[in-house]
Amino acid sequence: MTKRWLFAAALAALLIATGCNPREATNVSAAVKPDKERKAAPDFALKDSNGQTLKLSSLKGKVILLNFWATWCGPCKIEIPWFVDFEQRYRDQGFAVVGVSMDEDGWDTVKPYITDKKVNYRVVIGNDMVAQLYGGVESLPTTFLLDRDGRIASTHVGLVSKGDYEKEIVQLLGRKAAGTSVAGVFAALAPSAAPGAR
Repeated sequence: MTKRWLFAAALAALLIATGCNPREATNVSAAVKPDKERKAAPDFALKDSNGQTLKLSSLKGKVILLNFWATWCGPCKIEIPWFVDFEQRYRDQGFAVVGVSMDEDGWDTVKPYITDKKVNYRVVIGNDMVAQLYGGVESLPTTFLLDRDGRIASTHVGLVSKGDYEKEIVQLLGRKAAGTSVAGVFAALAPSAAPGAR
């Protein structure tokens, strides 16, 4: 009886978490725009922490996570370790993270921060002109996912879950996300709730 109760509790929690709508629970690509609706990402050329010029268009052919952030931004501090992880796990599959710092103090503030946080992706210092190119970035973090053709596939303003980012990244990379599906969770729980299982 206890195992059935645990199964029922797990099922109820899962349905509450997914909104009880099977389409919402399994729709991984909700935030990624269809190909025909994607617009080209504006190009820019900015210096990175090594003094090298990074021209965004030079990364065409890769899936890019373009993140506008600042060292003082609380939600940005939460996301940065996720982006470090994504860069590590997906860079060999044609993926790159580019951080655009909007810190007014520039490298004096940013270099120590990215060193301390062990940021493994390229960071550039943004400016008002680049922010305007991307629709007038007013809130941080603001993140754009670009497809391999350099088009904006999704836009996120504010903190988004790591899982949501990862689902979009793997979709744009053209492979399935690691992890357990809702159906997989039910399949794993069902045998323990089978009649006669104690």
